[in-house]
Amino acid sequence: MYVGQSIQRVDAFDKATGRARFTEDLCPAAAYVAKMYHAEIAHGFVKSFDLEEALRVPGVVKIVTCFDAPDLPFATDGHPWHIGGPHDNMDRHLLNRHIRIYGDEIAAVIAENDVACDQALRAIKVEYEELPFVLHAQDSREDGAPQLFDNKPNNICGESESSWGDFDEVIKEEGLLVFEDEFSVPKVQHSHLELPTCYAYQEGHKMVVVSSTQIPHIVRRVVAQALGLEWGNVRVVKPYIGGGFGNKQDVLFEPHCAWFSSLVGGRCVRLCSTREETFCNTRVRHSYDMKLKTYVRKDGTIVARYLDMWCPQGAYTSHGHGVTENAVGAFMNMYPCQAVKVKAHTIYTNTQPSGAMRGYGFPQVMFAVDSQMESMARAMGIDSIEFRRKNMMNVGFTDDFTKNRVFEDSLSMCIEKGRRFFNYDEKLAQYANQTGDIRRGVGMAIFWYTSGVWPVCVETDTCNMILNQDGSLQLIMAETEIGQGADTVFSQMAADVVGVPVDSVHIVSTQDTDVTPIGMGAYASRQTFIASFSIQQTGSILKDRIIDVAHRLTRMPKKVLDVRNGQIIRTSDGEVLMSLKELSTRSIYNQEQSIQLTAQSTTHVKSNAFNYGCTFAEVEVDIPMCRVNVLNILNVHDAGKLINPALAEAQVHGGMSMALGYGLSEELIHDPKTGRLLNGNLLDYKLLTTMDHPRLSMLHSLRHLNPQPPLAIVPLGSPLLSPVHRQFVMPS
Repeated sequence: MYVGQSIQRVDAFDKATGRARFTEDLCPAAAYVAKMYHAEIAHGFVKSFDLEEALRVPGVVKIVTCFDAPDLPFATDGHPWHIGGPHDNMDRHLLNRHIRIYGDEIAAVIAENDVACDQALRAIKVEYEELPFVLHAQDSREDGAPQLFDNKPNNICGESESSWGDFDEVIKEEGLLVFEDEFSVPKVQHSHLELPTCYAYQEGHKMVVVSSTQIPHIVRRVVAQALGLEWGNVRVVKPYIGGGFGNKQDVLFEPHCAWFSSLVGGRCVRLCSTREETFCNTRVRHSYDMKLKTYVRKDGTIVARYLDMWCPQGAYTSHGHGVTENAVGAFMNMYPCQAVKVKAHTIYTNTQPSGAMRGYGFPQVMFAVDSQMESMARAMGIDSIEFRRKNMMNVGFTDDFTKNRVFEDSLSMCIEKGRRFFNYDEKLAQYANQTGDIRRGVGMAIFWYTSGVWPVCVETDTCNMILNQDGSLQLIMAETEIGQGADTVFSQMAADVVGVPVDSVHIVSTQDTDVTPIGMGAYASRQTFIASFSIQQTGSILKDRIIDVAHRLTRMPKKVLDVRNGQIIRTSDGEVLMSLKELSTRSIYNQEQSIQLTAQSTTHVKSNAFNYGCTFAEVEVDIPMCRVNVLNILNVHDAGKLINPALAEAQVHGGMSMALGYGLSEELIHDPKTGRLLNGNLLDYKLLTTMDHPRLSMLHSLRHLNPQPPLAIVPLGSPLLSPVHRQFVMPS
């Protein structure tokens, strides 16, 4: 069995040696170059262009402006299509006359090379009608604020109220302690290694787009909508991809590139964003201002919880209020009580659009929730871990929306295992009575998530398997490898289901919408979970067909035949009857009945489950200097059966690394006078490096790591994820 083993990644050699080819590696050298012209105001309208000087630049092929773009609005978020009508806001155009963000795309140059493109961009002159802009959600919601969309009064992208229980009645209970806190989290950018890049060309009646994307089939649909084409007239190819973290779950520049190609007779056109464009013109994590109010009995029982959260969505919808509603679900379920009430507001602002990013709203709200849980426990003199355990989801809890139910107290198991492994109680006692400017402390936070997007969206996946003449297996998956190791775990599962060595599984890492079956892409921690169903189903179908052929060739009863390690065996005595190579060859080249053994099937998954974990941290804080030294971090996950423990561990390490930057140093900053992004580059945006990390540890069911990493100093100007207001109300 290969499932459960930390086998080497199937793409390890190609990526380690540089042999793997990414989008830019595949682009023809003779391709035209396209670059965007970005607006230099935060809000307003384009009145006119002067292109005379730009058009005289040698090598310029064509210059297009917002006045040339088709009036075909489209959505960019990577959601599955709703046959009852799209739930996405189709508010994007290829180029924009109405400027809603400093750096908005209002024109483009297509040229023979980069130099000509850059010279022409510098020569373009624009006349603007400038309007007031707004950067903060609450300001944008006010009457009289600048309006970003005519059909979105008060700049409301989405607002919702959620509740259970009779909140107003429950909070009348006498003797309740009332805690009120406000928390803010910043906008941050994914900062994936490979920049968004694509190229497009016309081949026959098809527009072909090669792109670094997480969602090839969704890109095909959106490109077709943006250009007014039938979906089948668009082909999208996804090569190896150098990271995305949700940013490439949006359709970023693919429609533009396809349009540019159509304007130059179907010639190949390359469009590669710069790092600065990636910061300014792609997507960011949703930021939130959150007000929490919690009502607690003196024995530590939470009675009621209230949340009012505001999100500055940015200039366009992208994933919009969907992320906010996901965060609402995280808030409501983690600590269920008698009554919960939430008001959530996602408001358009003249800033970068917020989209999908690792965790999809959960990290933001769970930071606020567990920060308040910690401070409430301290105020009441209760052990903070026991306070959490007393109030968190317990066995029997059921989410009314997803119908997920807690069947096992695995979160408590995670907490206990981590508590002992981390020496939490000993360290807590050691640091109890400190004085001086430099102090140390330990803490714990808990979290939960679900795999997949059911029941909000359809969860479907299709798998294709082909038995080659040599008995090896060709595996074609709709789901995309984006660096996380998906192709490896798919290969492991397929090998076990069919009964072949994992080295005999040849997975096709490139998705091509002309030949790859339908799948939704890489997002929402869905791929291993969802793909496992289609691999199991398709592999079982193929194995049954192999047994049918083996029955004809060996004349053995089907019930005594099996496929193990690439061999047809008789189960009664274990005798090898023939190899898969012999079976496949005889099946294909059979003069009486030639059959190539293949299978393809689609699964529609209508379930998911709660996934739990907790994080322990030990830090040293220089209070006057506002400097944090991260000493030790431990993650404990209710991981179930790990398909590939090493890859799972790497995923957790990556998440912990991103969390360090999110919590300590990263924040996108805008000039309040112009609306321009001030730190949209890797010099000014304080992304952590390996020099800023402690060693990262995790626990799962298979192995324990050394919990004693060395000291690492993380420079910190001021805490980004911090309570900005605190009020504790004692009962009268």
